[in-house]
Amino acid sequence: MPSLIPAAGTLPWRRRHGTLEVALVHRPRYDDWSWAKGKLDPGEQPSVAAARETLEETGLHVSLGIPLPTSVYTVLDAAGAPATKEVHYWAATVTGGSGELEHEIDEVRWVDVRTANDLLDYGRDREQLLALVRADRERRLRTWPLVLVRHAKSRPRSTWGGDDRERPLDAVGREQADDVARVLAAYGVQRVVSSSSLRCVQTVEPYAAGLGARVKVKDALSEEGFAAAPAEAVRHMERALDRAQPVVVCSHGPVLPSLLDVLASRVPADSPCSAVATEHLAAAADSAMRKGEVLVAHLSGSGRGARVVAVERIDT
Repeated sequence: MPSLIPAAGTLPWRRRHGTLEVALVHRPRYDDWSWAKGKLDPGEQPSVAAARETLEETGLHVSLGIPLPTSVYTVLDAAGAPATKEVHYWAATVTGGSGELEHEIDEVRWVDVRTANDLLDYGRDREQLLALVRADRERRLRTWPLVLVRHAKSRPRSTWGGDDRERPLDAVGREQADDVARVLAAYGVQRVVSSSSLRCVQTVEPYAAGLGARVKVKDALSEEGFAAAPAEAVRHMERALDRAQPVVVCSHGPVLPSLLDVLASRVPADSPCSAVATEHLAAAADSAMRKGEVLVAHLSGSGRGARVVAVERIDT
């Protein structure tokens, strides 16, 4: 059976003078035009690799948007044997960077989608372009992420004699928190909200520290606060929808199903992605998510008009 080579990349996009444009990269070694992409490092999440590889190849920092079709094809591995390459893609917006190119790429070119279709050297790369154009026509391309995280692995209740709210992460949980930070960075999260319980705060603290932001602590998102006033946790979600700002909310197993129900109510029935999004949200609510799991809901609009257009579940 051929070995699997996991990889990830992006389709950076922008609108210039009303025209949708995408960024292609040229590789002199192969003399081809394609998308910025590369292999995953050991243990790396595809979303993290997509943002990292885009920066390395184009010199541009990006924030990931909606996922695009995965490309699967056969290549030769380092030993010359056939291998299956699986490349995960996301739409992405540029947030900064110098644009300085690295040695594998000698040109990054922004072009309209018709020109991109003509330049691309591989038919498989047109599948992502088509999906991006379709999302743009359906107003699903310009989105912002609302990220839910279940706190990372913590000290067991049975070995903790103090206030349960002060129960900290264990060694595995601290590693998960670092992984969570890398995922949140890939999606450009700007605001960090957490249950007041220490294990939740510690799960998102590494990201907040790197962002230079403070964790906004909400007692209503804790198990104890939710038990006393469950409607208040839901109101925090509704306020996040009103803000329409990239945000992460970290909470607990008993609380998350109610938060996920808020997102499920924002999945439009007529969206081509509604079935998949609804399935992901329902499965996450049924399991209350796994410890350290990240769920990314991609939303368009704000307030009462906010709509979920895609959902991803990521284990750390």
